Amino acid sequence: MSFICRFAPSPTGPLHIGGVRTALFNWLLAKKNKGKFYLRIEDTDKERSKEEFKKQIIDSLGWIGIKHDDKEFIQSKNIKKHKQIVDELLKKGFAYKCYCSEEEIKQQKEKM
Repeated sequence: MSFICRFAPSPTGPLHIGGVRTALFNWLLAKKNKGKFYLRIEDTDKERSKEEFKKQIIDSLGWIGIKHDDKEFIQSKNIKKHKQIVDELLKKGFAYKCYCSEEEIKQQKEKM
């Protein structure tokens, strides 16, 4: 079995030191175990995700010497597959739809 690690930042802002640390640890772990290190861009938050941040993250990782194997995996390109899986989970009863309003969700968060 091969060893695989990944770093999955959201392009909602520039790469910061915490993200660099996580990427570095995962990259080192993959390389130590002769495995693969993948970059998966979590861009499904369409309101806040920006192409400029995606580019900055990729460029910054390269600048510090963290090279990912293979291409970047872009989550938004898999939306169709994600929806198929959700439909299957709903059909089998392993998931349910939430019919709460935005206000109800906000109130629940405030209680926590």
